[in-house]
Amino acid sequence: MTDKRIATRDGFGEAIVELGMENPDIFVIDADLGKSCKTGAFLKQLPQQYVDVGIAEQNAAGVAAGLATCGKIPFVVTYAAFASMRMCEQIRQEACYTRQNVKIIGCHGGFTPAFDGGSHQAVEDMGIMSSIPNMKVIMPADYVSAKALVRAAAAEPGPVYLRFTRDAMPVLYEEGTKFEIGKAVQLRDGGDVAILANGDTVHLALTAAQTLAGQGIEARVLDMHTVKPLDAEAVRRCAEEIGRIITVEDHNVINGLGSAVCCVTAELGRGVVRRIGIPDCFGMSAPYTRLMELNGITSARIVETAHALLK
Repeated sequence: MTDKRIATRDGFGEAIVELGMENPDIFVIDADLGKSCKTGAFLKQLPQQYVDVGIAEQNAAGVAAGLATCGKIPFVVTYAAFASMRMCEQIRQEACYTRQNVKIIGCHGGFTPAFDGGSHQAVEDMGIMSSIPNMKVIMPADYVSAKALVRAAAAEPGPVYLRFTRDAMPVLYEEGTKFEIGKAVQLRDGGDVAILANGDTVHLALTAAQTLAGQGIEARVLDMHTVKPLDAEAVRRCAEEIGRIITVEDHNVINGLGSAVCCVTAELGRGVVRRIGIPDCFGMSAPYTRLMELNGITSARIVETAHALLK
């Protein structure tokens, strides 16, 4: 983990331009949020591959599905709250039901919209998208993984939902690191407790692991960037080899990463899981770090939970 901080939406913005330059079948479908979602450079350089439907998110999903039937690879770009809820029926019916090659970009995920308040903070989006058949759900942890996973999504057949942050996040990975959809990345090994996190909480997991190491407790840290399909094998190893698992997410604890991990361990009949995330409530208008603190999504809470599990 470095001191450098970049929002994952910036990684998306750079990656989509590179992909569009390489492949004329890559299209961006904007819902009048290009500036916030970092597609301005794409419009400037590739206007013939760009469509702005205005504030009409359902229409964006329909246009994307139509383009996909013609062999294009459309990326629908808007806020995560609108992508997962306002467009939900169209995504289900026109992209997932028919297995169209549509990619949904949800920017400003979780608490990162901060002062925009609960109406714009998507705290349930990954759960909604995970419940739709044929959809894959991804949340990169940093700028490097965001660029790599956008590329992976473009190459992956069928619908994919990717969630990005508004706020700058620490850069965790070196350029050129390889990522595979559905395959967790182990960032640290340990045999006392396993910390499974995704997106903007991965750096909190690493900070907590460093603190725990100073206290004689070794934590295995996994970046679970893909919520669906979940890396069930990585979860199984944590359950069988360690038995104590903490999940961390900037998402409702219901139907997010924690719930997905609990499903695996319940079927195995092995392991104890403690979930750290948003406790089934809406957000409010406040600084991002304050919102995380108010909901107990902090490295200190992870350390506290690890000690409780080890007692």
